[in-house]
Amino acid sequence: MADEMVRRAQRFINTTYGDGATLGISKLEENGRTSWTVMYALTRALQYEMGITNLSNNFGPATLGALREKYGKLDETTVPSANFCRIIQSALYCKGYDGGEIDGKYNSRVKAAVVKLKQNMGAYVPYPDDALWPKVAKGLFNMDAYVTVNNGSDGIRLIQQWLNGQYLLRKDFYVIPCDGHHSRDVATSLLLAVQYELGMADGVANGFFGPGTRAGLKNHTLSTGDSGVWVQLFSAAMELNKRPVAMTGSFQGVLEDAVRKFQSFVKLPVTGKGDFQTWASLLVSYGDQSREGEACDGVTKVTPARAQALKDAGYKYIGRYLYNPSTTSLPEKEIQPGELETIKEYGLRCFPIYQTWARSVDYYSVEQGVTDCMNAAYKAEEHGFGSGTRIYFAVDYDAVDHEVTSHILPYFKSIRERMTRMGSPYKIGIYGPRNACSRVSAAGYADTSFVSDMSSGFSGNLGYAMPENWSFDQIVTKTIGSGDGEIEIDNNIASGRDTGQGDFLPAPSGKLDIGFSLDYWESLLNEADGYMESIGKPAEGSESGNGYVYTRKQCLETVISHDDVITSAARRYRMRKALIQTSAFWEFCHYSQVDVVQDAGVVWYHTGAIPDWGKDLPGVSKLVDSSTGVAKISGRTCILSRNHSIRSGILDGKTLDSAEESDRWAMWQKLNQNNAFNLSTVPHLHIWGAGGKKGDHEETVIRRPALDYTETEIYEVLRRYQGFGPEAEAHAKLRMPLYAIFEKYNRIIRESR
Repeated sequence: MADEMVRRAQRFINTTYGDGATLGISKLEENGRTSWTVMYALTRALQYEMGITNLSNNFGPATLGALREKYGKLDETTVPSANFCRIIQSALYCKGYDGGEIDGKYNSRVKAAVVKLKQNMGAYVPYPDDALWPKVAKGLFNMDAYVTVNNGSDGIRLIQQWLNGQYLLRKDFYVIPCDGHHSRDVATSLLLAVQYELGMADGVANGFFGPGTRAGLKNHTLSTGDSGVWVQLFSAAMELNKRPVAMTGSFQGVLEDAVRKFQSFVKLPVTGKGDFQTWASLLVSYGDQSREGEACDGVTKVTPARAQALKDAGYKYIGRYLYNPSTTSLPEKEIQPGELETIKEYGLRCFPIYQTWARSVDYYSVEQGVTDCMNAAYKAEEHGFGSGTRIYFAVDYDAVDHEVTSHILPYFKSIRERMTRMGSPYKIGIYGPRNACSRVSAAGYADTSFVSDMSSGFSGNLGYAMPENWSFDQIVTKTIGSGDGEIEIDNNIASGRDTGQGDFLPAPSGKLDIGFSLDYWESLLNEADGYMESIGKPAEGSESGNGYVYTRKQCLETVISHDDVITSAARRYRMRKALIQTSAFWEFCHYSQVDVVQDAGVVWYHTGAIPDWGKDLPGVSKLVDSSTGVAKISGRTCILSRNHSIRSGILDGKTLDSAEESDRWAMWQKLNQNNAFNLSTVPHLHIWGAGGKKGDHEETVIRRPALDYTETEIYEVLRRYQGFGPEAEAHAKLRMPLYAIFEKYNRIIRESR
């Protein structure tokens, strides 16, 4: 909302410093809105009036020093000129205070505004007058708020005001925002306050969690009955870490209970006391780095000797990378052949991490999310991680909050959507700073967080509480073992929310299929279309056919457009893509007007109304179920095949009742409306068929679809997709050359990798 007095302040800058290009003061848009651009211009104008020649947007040491040296403090007796005063009045208006008439007079209205400003800051305690002291002036010429904004916490604002009031006279302590939000500045200021109370002199206290601070805190354990400034600091740290307590000067039962819950949450010994480890976890993201973790991650192959060293050191869970895009850097970063078997043999468990470069904001996009999701799933399948494993996608840089909004969230949303489309073969976790982890998880795009707390200086860690869903807390790099067993790792605290995987799929008997290359689209289309025509399968609407709905090209386009779904399923269940492609393409090519009529009948039966697209179709009658969608699968068949996979332990989910109309209707709708779900069901039909599908005839059990299926097995499982009898057998024979066409191109692509 535009403010007339802010507009007048902007006009004052423009008219007074009209040659701003020469002076280095930007001409302002007179829109009545405060912004950094306005505050920068006011800062430069202030510097100009003080005779500073090198103007800067930053109200830094030179500006602060000049104010101290020239004036000591600013009031009606020390303000050097009318324009100098107008700059102060303009800044007050831009911060929401009454600056008078911008008339160059440090009058009663200006004094009252300065008092109010200092009260809001908490600075009236050290400066109980109506003068503008240098540090207060520094806080005036920025965009920090000194009232709660954006649903800020009143409790956190009291902490901010208290810190300003207590420590503003110290040399390196400056006014912090009082907006009710924890932040990097607040976290640093709290640590400075701790150092001041430890007795550190100005110039020694630096806001870093160094050896002196650690040693001092070990002598300040707090417990029930204690009181004073140390309890105030400790309880403030608790509140800033989103614990349900308010800053207090007395350590009572409420605070003790909150401490116990916090210690349990971050996996510290539960003592209820403000001991060193608890202080450390409250003040710095990595906490006490001497803690022994049960989890670790690293870029080095886990050999038998290293596995034994890890086990001897108390480690249970090991994070390893699914992929290494570099052929020269960190040659053992990606999981190595035989490594997971070693991890299993030594009773350890592994959680997979996916990272390519991921070290700057420009890496993250919707498109990159699609690529990374597919590649991560493919690599997980290749390495032998079963369905349900959680993959941690990395944000390995200091993502500031607006970058999380603009890039990180869309990237993870894309991963979630693509993983869902592929049938949710893997769960999604996030590795990164606290803020990115918390926001991505809150959006529903990740269910656990592997927190890069070792990077304590990251903006996304400093001033942010531990994510509620944290699984691993990365706190320090260390080396364990010796000789052949020596290995460098990142030591992680484990919460128990993710225990990794202790069993892995055996190595595939051959190369797994990979994504389709559109370089082969025209050739595949020509061969598949030509073959279907050669066996007398008519095109769309042919009078000699059954009124097929789609052209053969449309059918193939649909199958290939879902290549990610098909590839993921084929890799996950260790079968050839051609099995899924052949069944789906064949069935879709045979989707006729009869099927459309039957589908309309199913909708009519379950809803009591014929759908709009079926009203003009002759012969519509009510049906409980029908074979629908791309691969012409009925609700009943879908339930039976997926139940078989669930009971076999290869698919997550709850079994449904194939005889229950509501279950069949629910499945039918997904099959009819969701091509990805329909196609992801095809491999379960093949697995069910091989596993002894019961129908009109007893079936002989054959091997579950495998990469080395024989011609006989391929024929048999393709035939079982349609059922029994002469027609199913005849169609299976016709589909064998079609299978060969798909497999030809799949083989070329996978062998070229």
